[in-house]
Amino acid sequence: MNITFLLFPNLTQLDFTGPLQVLSRLPGAQVALAAKTIAPVPTDSVLTLNPTHDFDDCPPTGLLCIPGGFGVDDAMLDAATIAFVKREAARAKYVTSVCTGAFILGAAGLLAGKQATTHWAYHDELRKVGATPVSARVVRDGNLFTGGGVTAGIDFAFTLTAEIAGEDVAKAIQLGLEYDPAPPFHAGSPDKAAPEALSSQKARYAPRIEAFRGALAQALKQT
Repeated sequence: MNITFLLFPNLTQLDFTGPLQVLSRLPGAQVALAAKTIAPVPTDSVLTLNPTHDFDDCPPTGLLCIPGGFGVDDAMLDAATIAFVKREAARAKYVTSVCTGAFILGAAGLLAGKQATTHWAYHDELRKVGATPVSARVVRDGNLFTGGGVTAGIDFAFTLTAEIAGEDVAKAIQLGLEYDPAPPFHAGSPDKAAPEALSSQKARYAPRIEAFRGALAQALKQT
């Protein structure tokens, strides 16, 4: 399985590194990190990523994975990025995204008529790209797999692993990674969070969502 992750500036590193850690352990996995150029790619944290390929020399993929992050705004508007996503999605066996990476797929016209998920703060925006929002950590619609926000990418990756290599392999990888989540707080989704926490996070995302909406509207005009 050739697995390709799209890299772009200001992506959320855990959207990428969580699935990478799981999927790279698939038997026979070959992983490509594709970006517009091979220059180091900054993330939303201190970590900087080194692409293995640019768009022109990236080998054909079997599984295309698009992470999210605030950098999605610019990525949706970049013609070369959208052209790459369309090209690879056309020949991939699996087309996938984590968090707001779904909107790069949407800007490429790949979510129309599909069920999908994304980060809770952006959930309703999926309708603008023709998708039907589904409140779930992982949503499958045919060969399209979408994951919810950030940490949902790990569940998403195990779901893909089971699909590709079977549950026994997925469970063995889960054990090797000691993925046995037991969070100290049950506050990781809007329906579980305290009202004050939800209010503070909505306030944090409000200006970002307004900027995102403008970028998405512009991106959809270009398609």
